[in-house]
Amino acid sequence: MLTRDFAAYTFGALLAQRGRSLLTVTGIAIGVAAVVLLTAIGEGIHRFVLAEFTQFGTNLIAVTPGKTSTLGMSGAMISNVRPLSLEDAAALRQVPDVKEVVPVVQGNAAVEGGGRSRRTMVFGAGAKVPEIWGMRPVIGRFLPEGAGAARPVAVLGSRLREELFGSASPLGARVRIGGEPYRVIGVMESKGQMLGFDLDDTVYIPVERAMSMFDRDSLMEIDLLYDRNADSATVAERVRVLLERRHGSEDFTITTQDQMLEVLGSVLDVLTAVVAALGGISLAVGGIGILTIMTIAVRERRREIGLLRALGAGRGQILVIFLLEAVLLALLGGAIGFVVGAGGAWLVGVGVPALPTRTAWDFVLIAEITAGMIGLVAGALPALQAASLDPVVALHEE
Repeated sequence: MLTRDFAAYTFGALLAQRGRSLLTVTGIAIGVAAVVLLTAIGEGIHRFVLAEFTQFGTNLIAVTPGKTSTLGMSGAMISNVRPLSLEDAAALRQVPDVKEVVPVVQGNAAVEGGGRSRRTMVFGAGAKVPEIWGMRPVIGRFLPEGAGAARPVAVLGSRLREELFGSASPLGARVRIGGEPYRVIGVMESKGQMLGFDLDDTVYIPVERAMSMFDRDSLMEIDLLYDRNADSATVAERVRVLLERRHGSEDFTITTQDQMLEVLGSVLDVLTAVVAALGGISLAVGGIGILTIMTIAVRERRREIGLLRALGAGRGQILVIFLLEAVLLALLGGAIGFVVGAGGAWLVGVGVPALPTRTAWDFVLIAEITAGMIGLVAGALPALQAASLDPVVALHEE
């Protein structure tokens, strides 16, 4: 049988059983559509989280008090952890390739102003927050540095400004934070939310005053902005050497933005893979459908198989005919599934603009190849059954 005869015969067989072929194609299409849609959503979540996480930049290093390691003695018995101090932050400014340093203390307190009161997040920070965190004031200025760094001044987040003062300018207004009076000198630009935390519903005060307000003898964190052209590991090592020399031991933890992004990326990659596996279950169900339909087809076409054998078709040719039918059904279902899945992902992106869905082409390719392999595997047993039929017995089938 010539190649074109193979193709014509196979397509003719599929068209002759339109209803059965449609059911088989639908099973595979649902599986591929599930993979494409779910991975597109997973990839969208991946990119959304990474974008949220890197909006402050990627050349950052965070230093926190305490070493993330397990020692042989209970921490309740003895503690030699030295607090991170403002002096440590000042010393870190001398590290090569470190451009800016900001000490940070965080807490929660009531903020009163404009005849209203609101409990919100309070950041005690240094003057370099705009440079390090990429957040600029749209009205007024940020916290001062130098001799006036500890003055009772505050900078409001955009939402907090609206809640307390509405559309009126709060510059120069007096507010009370944690019961203490402050003068508003600026309002930050709107940054929205990061991983569920509202960056606009905050107030910034000098770090020295925050440490006193929250009764802390240690900074919660020191953030460093280093030169983009510098190696993060090299800068981190320099920071470690300096602080270890000052503290006498490594009683602090250094985390680079690269490390955080690597861990976060690994977690999100696992999430995408799990989502793809869930869609793969639907593909497996579609494979079972192909196996069932092709087995029924072999039983119903025994006389046809016997006639082909009587006309000279060999066992190998019969095997190829049924394998080709199964693979074509799977590939057709995969193509339809891709269109449906990609369309669904686009609709999700339109309906939920905050979720930037993106078709993961690597998973699409894997899904299409898997669909073809499923068709090949699922059609193998029925094809072998068809090829092994005795032509004389098959021709006598009613």
